[in-house]
Amino acid sequence: MTDNYQLRKLGDSKQESQQWDDFVDSIDTGTFFHLTGWKRVIETVYGHSCHYIYATSNNNIVGVLPLVEQKSRLFGHALISTPFCVYGGVAANSESATLFLEKHAIELAHKLGVDYLEMRYPFARTNPDLTEKCAHSSFGWELADSPENILAGIKKKQRAVVRHSLKNDLSFRVDHDTKTAYDVYSESVRNLGTPVFPQKYFAALQQEFGEKCDVLTVEKDQKAVSSVLSFYYKKQVLPFYGGGLFDARALKSNDFMYYQLMCHALESKNCNFFDFGRSKDESGAFKYKRTWGMEPVALHYQFHLVKAEALPNLSPNNPKYQFFIKMWQKLPVWLSRRIGPFLSKYLG
Repeated sequence: MTDNYQLRKLGDSKQESQQWDDFVDSIDTGTFFHLTGWKRVIETVYGHSCHYIYATSNNNIVGVLPLVEQKSRLFGHALISTPFCVYGGVAANSESATLFLEKHAIELAHKLGVDYLEMRYPFARTNPDLTEKCAHSSFGWELADSPENILAGIKKKQRAVVRHSLKNDLSFRVDHDTKTAYDVYSESVRNLGTPVFPQKYFAALQQEFGEKCDVLTVEKDQKAVSSVLSFYYKKQVLPFYGGGLFDARALKSNDFMYYQLMCHALESKNCNFFDFGRSKDESGAFKYKRTWGMEPVALHYQFHLVKAEALPNLSPNNPKYQFFIKMWQKLPVWLSRRIGPFLSKYLG
């Protein structure tokens, strides 16, 4: 039964936002991507309309659902929980509260006239009004109790790669240098044929999440070759935006970077889990993460079609995007940084 719940929409009150975040902190299904900081970042950087709704019972929060409306002539009109994030959907303390918020999300999707509603659950749902699409998987593992044991736990072939990287005279630093992270990341995704986010997005994430966010940069001869912006939450480290320059492959600096991040998260952040994020099934990134010894866990994204006649397919593997990807790979980096943000705001 869902009759005993009251529906509320999150406003701008700091007290209300804190109550929401306290609830997310308190339940197992609450993830870093359910925090209200994402609402402020997305509204400020991208200008998207956010519809953050929650359920209460006896004036206590019992479930939250972050929703963001994206509207583009090129990529369509969608209501997503949550764009730019790996996980989303309802975080609640009961199935009835979850169903209550899903029902209202569907009603909101119809009211807004979107093409579809998307909720990025990491677990399966049984709501008959939602259609599941498992096209991505997440990767992760428990961190061992020392750098030596972390290294020993890596799959044999990848462990040899990491050991090779440790002999390449690489150094690393951990700070809040989002400019370097952006410079490396933007060149990396240009090489993949993907539009990059605006630089102010990285800066906004650091400013919003503070000590829950940092940057690890790998250098060779005092020049950055790999860099990753990571999040820390509930004793987990989430490397989120990472990449390497042309020299990274020969230097194995990305492998060095992720190993050093595991060690840093263990020793300096008291983390016990490494969340390697999502990858498109059978993609290059998917296969790379498996080389570490991590097994894929299916992500159970849920959809409700409103105006759309079929589930969306914004994957780079979609044949209709192949010409665009090849063209983008040929752009000068400076130009990709200039025009990428106009497209990437709809591709999160």
